[in-house]
Amino acid sequence: MSLDFRLLEDAELAALTLAGRKAAFGEIVRRHRDRLYRLIRGHIGDAEEAFDVTQDSLASAYAGLHGYDPERPFIAWLVRIAVNKSRDWRRRQRVRRFLTFASSLPAGTVEGVADERPDGEVEAGDRAELERLWEAIAALPQGLKEPLLLSTIEEMSHRQVSNLLGLSPKAVEVRIYRARERLRGEFAAR
Repeated sequence: MSLDFRLLEDAELAALTLAGRKAAFGEIVRRHRDRLYRLIRGHIGDAEEAFDVTQDSLASAYAGLHGYDPERPFIAWLVRIAVNKSRDWRRRQRVRRFLTFASSLPAGTVEGVADERPDGEVEAGDRAELERLWEAIAALPQGLKEPLLLSTIEEMSHRQVSNLLGLSPKAVEVRIYRARERLRGEFAAR
């Protein structure tokens, strides 16, 4: 007689999956994939991309199942993963849009109008400067980097960032200020 996974709680399915019964995770996917898809679709808007992010979220949940606390609701853990994956996707999209915009500036001149674009040497310098900025941001300590990125890339308010990171709005403001000061110092030193 085989075990009917449909009758088990999510925490039991998680424990069975960790014990090697991979089919138990299939039941978790069956139960929650539509809900996660709707949540992610609401975050990112694009149906096809939402499907991919949903798959990525479920794969991350499977890979990180050992980190699930069975004392807490399983769906809350899954939702947190899905929200984080959605934020990651949006952040990557913003960076891609910015980089696409920067690289798609029109080439050449229009008849009778001077080309106001910088020459190739200046453009290369701008790209190098942008790369230095990304490297400097990546080098910031996590406690400064997260509030800075959430407020600038994600365009979240200080209150939203504080709720997400579990900090006071004033602490978020101070950390963003310190991150910007470090970046200014990094670029002033060069």
